[in-house]
Amino acid sequence: MPRTLATWVFLVGALAGTAWALPAGQPAAHDALALCRAAEHLEGAAQREALEHGLALATAALAVDDGDAAAHFAAFCTLGRLVQLRGISVMRPLEPLRALGELDTAVRLAPDDPDVLAAKGVTLLRLPRLLGGDPGEGLMWLRRALGRDPHHCAASAYLAAAESSRDDDDLELPSGC
Repeated sequence: MPRTLATWVFLVGALAGTAWALPAGQPAAHDALALCRAAEHLEGAAQREALEHGLALATAALAVDDGDAAAHFAAFCTLGRLVQLRGISVMRPLEPLRALGELDTAVRLAPDDPDVLAAKGVTLLRLPRLLGGDPGEGLMWLRRALGRDPHHCAASAYLAAAESSRDDDDLELPSGC
């Protein structure tokens, strides 16, 4: 089944809001992550506005401290969801790549954070090889996240789906995630 980069970024952005063992960061960055998570339960203009406000908060936090892992993670989450919501556009052709770059920066700044590690793993699982995907490496990142937090719900669910060769397009994370 063909998938778009926007779908992968969205799925990984969704993962970014699943757990709360977040990297250290400014309050604005954590507020941006909270808005990204809250957007899951919104629709239409309210969802778009929450994500845009979250992205603005993350961007402002990055302007204050470009070394803020939580701000980079929040930018990844909000951008991923915005790309999914708006689609890839000629007006914003680099948004998906920026989202992936924000994730890579979060990994560099918070290499032991289980949420960041799990998001990286899901990204590598979901992206096609042409765009940098690597299922084997994705599994390694998910296992690494579980090594840091054996109870990380999202990492466990995605790892189980990947190891059983189930298509996780319709994977619903347990309500506790």
